[in-house]
Amino acid sequence: MGENIFKKELDRETVFRDKDAISPHFIPKELPFREKQINEITKNLAPALKGKKPNNLFLYGKTGSGKTVVTKHVTGELMDYAKKNKEGVKCFYVNCRNHNSKYKVMIKAVKEAFPEENFLGYSAGFIHDKLIEFINEGKQLVMVLDEIDKVKDLDELIYSLSRSNDEVNKGGLSLIGISNNLMFKDRLDPRTKSSLCEEEMVFPPYNAEELRAILKQRVELAFKKGTVEETAINLTAAFAAQESGDARTAVMLLQRAGEFADSKGVSIVGEKEVEESKKKVEEEVIFNMISTLPEQQQLVLKAIADLSLHSKGIRRITGREEFGVLYSGEIYDRYKDFAKNYNLNVVSSRWYRQYINELEMYGLIVTTSSGKGIKGQTRLIKLGFDAKKISNAIEKELER
Repeated sequence: MGENIFKKELDRETVFRDKDAISPHFIPKELPFREKQINEITKNLAPALKGKKPNNLFLYGKTGSGKTVVTKHVTGELMDYAKKNKEGVKCFYVNCRNHNSKYKVMIKAVKEAFPEENFLGYSAGFIHDKLIEFINEGKQLVMVLDEIDKVKDLDELIYSLSRSNDEVNKGGLSLIGISNNLMFKDRLDPRTKSSLCEEEMVFPPYNAEELRAILKQRVELAFKKGTVEETAINLTAAFAAQESGDARTAVMLLQRAGEFADSKGVSIVGEKEVEESKKKVEEEVIFNMISTLPEQQQLVLKAIADLSLHSKGIRRITGREEFGVLYSGEIYDRYKDFAKNYNLNVVSSRWYRQYINELEMYGLIVTTSSGKGIKGQTRLIKLGFDAKKISNAIEKELER
């Protein structure tokens, strides 16, 4: 028999020293350019170590602006301190994209609280009481709800969790909500918002210089010395800065560039490898971005994709045809049909316009005013990417 195929693969030359360190999920010990946010979250959570309930905290910012990594860093430090000093503080992290209902979030929390017990099939009321029982042991519980706007019955979840403090004799429960959408809280019931008493923080996007420094930090950890050219780092930072300052995109792009170098058997990651990996990463980023959009916004984007597939575009008075260009009104009508098909409430035209503005900000669509050659004044909209791929990706998300 020949050489084992896995041994052969593992013995191949590689530019990587520790590939995990260039993964978007890696949490480095130092987080440059986020010292202010780290300090503010630390000050907010510090009362928990004195047996006091911290304020609820909501963190906003575009994808890749450091919200999740900063929160995990600070709560990790909090748990380390609490463990060493035997303080009754616990932090539970819940990814609401995977746990997208009140019941699923609560089940995830009680499994963290009582890892030896099985809660399969128990009622929502029983699960709630178990969480109260855990807090009543004198625990200060901090629940991190990442992508919080993905929870379908968000009003019920937030109201239930925030009012839980009325049911405990000692201890307390605090929320850290993380969202890409600054406007999501406007959709909550006034009763729910009044129960929060929260503080808010917005994470700005990184600029090109900041992204370059972040990448240099990761290169030192992840790549063998001398395998990544300075020009490759600069080009990666420039690409990511153009894509709204997304550090996750920058890291992913350099990771893919390293993989391209390995696949070609070259020992240096240069500009060519970055260029080759850009298209693949762009598709990944687009689909990741779609997955983080609220359901209603996904439906608006699906309406645009669907019409783009089946519409011939518009014809101006001059006779000139523009393929793939859609009227804002026809998109809203198609969106309303989709909302009814998925048994969701139809948002008002004001919210629809807000969604269009946000989709353009994310770079998923391009809009322009109708201008000359079109009767009346309206907004013209064109999808920025392959309509079939986007439509399929949204269908998968909506079926989750």
